[in-house]
Amino acid sequence: MIKSLIILFCILCFSGCATWGGIKKDTRDGAEWTKEKINQGANYVKEKTD
Repeated sequence: MIKSLIILFCILCFSGCATWGGIKKDTRDGAEWTKEKINQGANYVKEKTD
């Protein structure tokens, strides 16, 4: 019983680390996407006002 709990705990720790890495990557990608969209919008406005 104890051995299975330890194994389960280890699996949760490793999957938690992978999930945390995924969250950080998604956040970085989301920030980059937002910057690109804002830049595209600013370029569009600049073209229309020139």
